[in-house]
Amino acid sequence: MTTSEQHATATAYWTVGPEQGELRSEDLAAPGPGEALVRTLYSGISKGTELVVHRASVPECVANAMAAPNQEGDFPYPVKFGYLTVGVVEDGPEGWAGKTVFCLYPHQDRFIVPVEALTMIPDGVPARRAVLTGTVETAVNGLWEAGPRLGDRVAVIGAGLVGGMVARLLAGFPLARLQLIDVDPAKRAFADALGVDFCHPDDALPDCDIVIHCSASQEGLQRSLQLVGDEGDIIEMSWYADRKISLPLGEDFHARRLSIRASQVGMVARARRHRRTNAERLALAASLLQDPVFDVFLTGSSTFEELPGTVQRLADGTLDALCHVIEYPSAGAQSSETQPAEFKPANQPTEATR
Repeated sequence: MTTSEQHATATAYWTVGPEQGELRSEDLAAPGPGEALVRTLYSGISKGTELVVHRASVPECVANAMAAPNQEGDFPYPVKFGYLTVGVVEDGPEGWAGKTVFCLYPHQDRFIVPVEALTMIPDGVPARRAVLTGTVETAVNGLWEAGPRLGDRVAVIGAGLVGGMVARLLAGFPLARLQLIDVDPAKRAFADALGVDFCHPDDALPDCDIVIHCSASQEGLQRSLQLVGDEGDIIEMSWYADRKISLPLGEDFHARRLSIRASQVGMVARARRHRRTNAERLALAASLLQDPVFDVFLTGSSTFEELPGTVQRLADGTLDALCHVIEYPSAGAQSSETQPAEFKPANQPTEATR
C-alpha cells in the first residue's frame, strides 16, 4: 500500500459561523505530477487576521483580495483559512521526499499542493520556529516598502508579532535611532529580548524619517502622525477589517506634507516587485529564521485536536499569545529538536499580519 493510499483522508480546521470553528474530515486524493503530499508537523495562528476571520468580520468589499493561498470556502463562512504551516514531504517529485517545508496552507494534518507552493526550510531552522516564515515575510515586505536609509530615525509602533519582527530586522540596519513603542510597559522585556530600545508613546522621540505602524489602533496611527518628521513616511502595516478609525487630518497633515502608505503582503512591495518573486521573498524569510532570537515570538502551544477551543480562547482574551503554535501528532517524530523556552507576553492590541 502506498503512502497516499494509507492517508486517503485528512482533517482540517474550518470556521463555520461567527466565533465557531470545528475540525472536519475530507478526502485526500493521491498527488499528481509535480505535486507533493505533506504531513503537517506544526502550524501557527496568525492572531490578527485569523481572529478577524473567526469573528466573521472580513468586509465583503475585500473578501476576494483577502483570500489566503489554498483557502477553501468563502468569507464569511464556512471557510478553511490559515497560512503558517510546516510539515515533511511524504511523497512527491524526486528530491522532495523527507524535506521539511513551509507552506501558506490552512490548519490541516495532511495536504497536497504543487511543489512550487512549498519553501524548503534551511538547515539550522527548527521546524517549530519555521512556522514564523510567513510573518517574517510580512516584515520583509514592510521594510521593502519603507526603504530605510543610512542614519535614519525610525519608530515602530506596536510591540506585537509583526511590530516586533519589523523592529528585530531593523536592528541590523545602520540607523541613527530605532524605538519600539507600545502602551504596555511589560513589553520592555520583549524589546530587550529583541535587542531594541523600548518606550511608551508619551516618551517617544519625534522627527522620525519613517514610522512603521503595527498596533492596529486608532491611537497608534494618530501618534504616528505626531512622531513622523516633515515630509516623512508612515508605513501602515495594520489591518482594521470592518472597524472605522478617525484621524486628525485637519491639523498639520497637509502643512507638513506627510504620507501614509499601506503595506500588504499579498503582493511584493513596489520597490522590489520587478526583481523579486513571492517565492524568493519567502525563501529569504526562511533563511532569516536561522537566528534563534525568533524563538521569543513563539509564546504557547496546544494540540491540533484542541484547535477550535484554542482559537476561541484567543478571541475572548483568556489566552494571550504572539504566535501560538499548533502541534500535530506527527510532530512527535521531531522530538530530537530542542524546544525553546516560551516567552510570555502581556496583553497587546491585535495586529493584522496578512
